[in-house]
Amino acid sequence: QVQLVDSGGGLVQAGGSLRLSCAASGTISSINFMGWYRQAPGKQREWVAIISSGGSANYVDSVKGRFTISRDDAKNTVYLQMNSLKPEDTAVYYCRAWGRRSRDDYWGQGTQVTVSS
Repeated sequence: QVQLVDSGGGLVQAGGSLRLSCAASGTISSINFMGWYRQAPGKQREWVAIISSGGSANYVDSVKGRFTISRDDAKNTVYLQMNSLKPEDTAVYYCRAWGRRSRDDYWGQGTQVTVSS
């Protein structure tokens, strides 16, 4: 089992920045990928950024150049640095961690990000 705790959300004006954190605990060895997803009101959950255990990162086109995902393996924590925030980035952001087995798939509780215009 893996437990994920998301934090760092808040209210920010357009153009501002926030850094989200996802602290993992438990059987970390089963995890190969960690990522951030978001869900806006009335919309489906979408992936935002993913990072592999080797450090390779991928981003959805809408956040490329603005968001950066990183990991600190010593702290079992993944971060999402969000710069140049836009109102359309408003959503609940969820951390996800998963391994190669389907049963190794975990979600954080979510953290609200609100960007005002």
